[in-house]
Order: sequence, then structure tokens, then C-alpha cells
Amino acid sequence: MKRQYVTICIITILSLFVISGCGKKEYQPVAINEKTDKCDICNMAVKDNQFSTEIFLDNGKSMVFDDMGCMDKWVKKNKDKKISITYVRDYNSKKWIDSKKATYVYDKSIRTAMAYNVIAFIDKKDAQKFIADHKGKLLSYDELQKHSWVQNEDMVKEMKKKKMEMDSAKKDMNTGDSNSH
Repeated sequence: MKRQYVTICIITILSLFVISGCGKKEYQPVAINEKTDKCDICNMAVKDNQFSTEIFLDNGKSMVFDDMGCMDKWVKKNKDKKISITYVRDYNSKKWIDSKKATYVYDKSIRTAMAYNVIAFIDKKDAQKFIADHKGKLLSYDELQKHSWVQNEDMVKEMKKKKMEMDSAKKDMNTGDSNSH
């Protein structure tokens, strides 16, 4: 009798594991590793900041991007891939948000990692406050799907110029300035 009870308990527990494994997968955003994470579109390092985004495919694979514009490019290039969820970051808190639940602000003057100029907010009121304090256009998730993702070329040129200046300064520091000897 005791043996039957133990057998029934084991079968019940195993059945629960099997049933729970068949449910919909829950994905949680993974932490950004600034030393190793690269954007799956532009191959730039992904910073742990309010511009980083993340995609989870149905097969469990995750990818990170340094800007929402890069993520949008990847989605358009990979229409055959089944996406489970996409995450964006709240501009103020850097908390991850299901992209479908976020409110967005676009303005050509907003600086983002790759100059696509769109930022996300958990709370619509925060997005409206940002617009009141700065400027911009409020976008829902559905409106964002129709958004024209174009990089701000002036901002891109400015970023490249700053990077070249920084690289040159690093090179001078590493080799020593010959004029100082």
C-alpha cells in the first residue's frame, strides 16, 4: 500500500513537470555585458544604457542591439524568424519594458546610440513630460511600426568625428607625444 502511494506521488510530480514544460515560455531580459555584447546589426559594442534593446526568438536565442533603429532593421531583414518578445529600455530608469507596452518619443534632436532618435518610456506621462521639457512626437507601439527609421546623418558625422578624435588622443597617449620630449 505504501509502495503504491509513493509510486502515485512520483508519477504525479513527474506529470506536473511535463505539463509545466509544455506551457508558453517566459523570457526575461538578460543583462548587457559591455565587454562582449555587440549589436547584431552594426556590430558596435552595446552599452548598458537606456538605448539598448533585446529580442528573444521562439527557439530561445536572444540578441541585443545598441539602438531601436538597429533592432527594427534586424526585424525587417529577418521576417522569417519567429520573435517571442522584444524589449526596450525606459529612458529615465533603464528598466526593461516589453516593447508593445512602451510609449515612444521621436525627435531628430534626441541623441541615441546610432542616431535613430527614438526613446522609450514605461509611463506615457513621462513621455509627455519629456516632450513638454524638450520636444518630440509621441508614438504608440503601433505608430512606431509605421515610423520611418532614418539615421540623423549630421549626428552620425558628429559621432564619427568625436570617435576619430578620441582614437587619436588614445594613440597619442599610448605612443607618447613626441613634442613633449
